[in-house]
Amino acid sequence: MLIGNGTEQMQFAVVSLFPEMVGTIGEYGVVGRAQQRELISLEIENPRDHTHDLHRTVDDRPYGGGPGMVMKYEPVAAAIEAAQGKCPDGCPVVYLSPQGQVFDQAMAKRFSTLPGLVLLAGRYEGIDERLVETHIDAEVSLGDFVLSGGEIAAMAVIDAVVRLLPGVLGDDESAVQDSFMEGLLDHPHYTRPEEIAGSRVPDVLLSGDHAKIARWRLKQALGRSFERRPDLLEKLDLDDEQQTLLDEYLKEQSQ
Repeated sequence: MLIGNGTEQMQFAVVSLFPEMVGTIGEYGVVGRAQQRELISLEIENPRDHTHDLHRTVDDRPYGGGPGMVMKYEPVAAAIEAAQGKCPDGCPVVYLSPQGQVFDQAMAKRFSTLPGLVLLAGRYEGIDERLVETHIDAEVSLGDFVLSGGEIAAMAVIDAVVRLLPGVLGDDESAVQDSFMEGLLDHPHYTRPEEIAGSRVPDVLLSGDHAKIARWRLKQALGRSFERRPDLLEKLDLDDEQQTLLDEYLKEQSQ
């Protein structure tokens, strides 16, 4: 959907048993401002609203036994379909699941090019597998740990995607320079005052020489990634300049 200034509005719809919890992301920070400026819309669909019994039952015991409960097919399917009806064509249904592909910046960038997303926040032991077969386009995980439900994961995905949309950040260059945008961790940041408890801001950042500053920042990003996330560097094919900067960084750290 186009809004008044001709910008495409991205549509988010979250299927969740806790709509108030998910709704808070639209009240604060970058996502809140994006929603106020109508750069995005956020809809929340509760599976309990698609039940037909007195207790609004959305879960049942798993076939085959075992602990916990499983989210039922019928109310969740109906909620997903209702959420899809609030989004334009081309919006995939993404299930936040520990069994999914790990979410990263590259995936956030891909999602940011879509007209919208339908995000399913699971609860209990998960959802009926037949929902995955009939209604889910992709499964996404935040990492190898367990959350009580998919709401926090859905909110994390929304935040990561929204900040990449044109016009959302006050300075679009902020998103370009974020950690992981070039496959590296971010460089260190400093602000006033110049000295705190004997620790000074690096002289290069006070030099006004933008080429030297850019070189220093890239060196720090490479070095930090080598020290803290070597797996990131393993995915990159460093060019001659990057390798030289990394070698300089490592030599400086060893002195």
